[in-house]
Amino acid sequence: MAIAVKKLDRAAAKESEQEFTNEVRSIAQTHHKNLVKLLGFCNEGNHRMLVYEYMSNGSLTSFLFGCTRPEWNKRAQIVLGIARGLLYLHEECTTQIIHCDIKSQNILLGDNFIPKISDFGLAKLLRADQTRTNTAIRGTKGYVAPEWFKNSAVTAKVDVYSFGILLLEIVCCRKNVQTEAATEETTVLAYWAYDCFKDGRLDLLADGDEEAMFDIKRVERFVMVAIWCIQEEPSLRPSMRKVAQMLEGAVAVAVPPDPSSYISSIL
Repeated sequence: MAIAVKKLDRAAAKESEQEFTNEVRSIAQTHHKNLVKLLGFCNEGNHRMLVYEYMSNGSLTSFLFGCTRPEWNKRAQIVLGIARGLLYLHEECTTQIIHCDIKSQNILLGDNFIPKISDFGLAKLLRADQTRTNTAIRGTKGYVAPEWFKNSAVTAKVDVYSFGILLLEIVCCRKNVQTEAATEETTVLAYWAYDCFKDGRLDLLADGDEEAMFDIKRVERFVMVAIWCIQEEPSLRPSMRKVAQMLEGAVAVAVPPDPSSYISSIL
């Protein structure tokens, strides 16, 4: 049986200790096909190691941003799997878990490219009577929800925001910020995607992707869902249950507003 071992760096001892504890506590109480499975751990002396099931197809980052564009249908199934995994963490787990660091590097691909959410080192566990928490800023630049910077309580909607950014990356097979972009307008994926949607030019997002172009209605649905997820105002973002339903086509997707149209309280 192949396994993967994650060894924590002892250089940042205090932070590593907290991340190790968070990861064990979080993942030990989860069981879902779209979450990486923790097989065991070592917490002895200076050794902090986590033993996971081995993911044969590597990270979503390598899959998306390699030399060739992956099949559209495969990408669409990955989107649905990630959404179901996050729904489980937010609503179906014994204790609600806010992952706090959803990004392509933290999605691993198993056999048949089934996506599994990994790396729970920054996760927050909420009590049964708790829906929001105050905590220091967490996450990765480009995927971090605006409320992290406003010194206000965060909710599961921070994961929804990160998922929206990730969804756009999966649709377009490009990173959320591309400094070598052809034009300034296309540098930030979230802004460019909204402009393309608003102008009725979704074909630009699927440029060179024949499979996606043939399935442009689903591309449009995914982009609309992503725009709802990245609304600046957290209350405007849907829950992951609603997100999953919209992605699957079980419920209609309303036309989303400009994500930054809500006047930010930090201005």
